[in-house]
Amino acid sequence: MPNTYITVSGDEWDDIAYRKLGGEWYTALLMEANPAYLGIVIFPAGVELTLPSIKTPIPENLPPWKR
Repeated sequence: MPNTYITVSGDEWDDIAYRKLGGEWYTALLMEANPAYLGIVIFPAGVELTLPSIKTPIPENLPPWKR
């Protein structure tokens, strides 16, 4: 079952990406996961959006105990 988010009135794509995915740079991924809502800029309350899975890359320069 995918993760979802139910919008509140006034939500915007980049704000949702920032709060739920960790950064506004994930806005494009959020939009790709919800093509039916691309025409919406400011959401009304109650829209169920699918949150994409985000894989955080592990920097190669971390010591082994932090990987």
